Amino acid sequence: MSDARPGTREVLERHRFDAAALERWLSGQLADFRGPLQLRQFESGQSNPTFHVAAASGEYVLRKQPPGRLLSSAHALDREYRVQAALTGSGVPVPRLRGYCADAAVIGTPFYVMDYQPGRIFGNPLLPELARAERGALYDAMNATLARLHAVDWRGAGLGDFGRPAGYLSRQITRWTQQVQAAPVDPAPELDELRDWLQAQVPPPDESAIAHGDYRLGNLIFAADRPEVVAVLDWELATIGHPLADLAYNCLAWHLPADYVLAPGFVGVDLEALGLPPEGEYVATYARRTGRDAVPDWRYFVAFSLFRIAAIQQGVYARALQGNAASATARRFGDSFRQAARIGCALARAP
Repeated sequence: MSDARPGTREVLERHRFDAAALERWLSGQLADFRGPLQLRQFESGQSNPTFHVAAASGEYVLRKQPPGRLLSSAHALDREYRVQAALTGSGVPVPRLRGYCADAAVIGTPFYVMDYQPGRIFGNPLLPELARAERGALYDAMNATLARLHAVDWRGAGLGDFGRPAGYLSRQITRWTQQVQAAPVDPAPELDELRDWLQAQVPPPDESAIAHGDYRLGNLIFAADRPEVVAVLDWELATIGHPLADLAYNCLAWHLPADYVLAPGFVGVDLEALGLPPEGEYVATYARRTGRDAVPDWRYFVAFSLFRIAAIQQGVYARALQGNAASATARRFGDSFRQAARIGCALARAP
């Protein structure tokens, strides 16, 4: 392929692997595969390096574990492959999967391959590249897709053992606390304070759904010519969890400032002028689609999501300090995780 796909670059030196070995694996795995292949690396993807594979038979995407020492339970490629396979044909749009390889001897780590899905990916939640009338329609499509995901019968989809429904929120706080402790960086008292506040509260009642875990605008591919989600990406953090925690994570932009270090938030922005929905309207629309009268305990869910994203970003920052992160911009996560923790603390302290 002569033209590089947007958002790709030359493969970083620390993420290079044996392309010939991959080509041999694909030839054995896919009846319709024809080489030779060309590799480029996607600029996004902080956790599992992701690559564009161009071949005579078509375009594919490869996701693999990063090199080096990995945190326990992180980079679970087998889980993200499994949940996407379970959702195939469900009405929740996922890429067409082509195969999973657990054998690290092939290219150095486990990996899986899926078809490349063309379309539009938006990195800026403010959608400056779109007309005002288009922005609200994209957010509505994002909202509708999340509601559709949470409506999937996860037991019927074969995911009965994919997660433990009971005590999800408490377990998540424990899990991310352990992840922070396993990848120490400079002290972050705000993160500790937010964790302590969450642990001191009575968690909301359990509910169970397939929770994506990183459901945000940048992990969606939209059709090129209409406000329709054609693929949901990056399922590494998926589990059986509380759907309102998934919704709160999706709503974090409404709680982050416009100058947030990683991507602009909505605090301080004239949403009406931009054609973007207020948080209350977005949450109410989700509630209507999922048959809810209300969304209780919203402050808890948002504070939990801020703690969780701060813990995730702290992990990315720790890997950057070790030279093992998948993005050259990973060191910025050192500022972002502290900022998210401070916002969570302010929310927890509010009367």
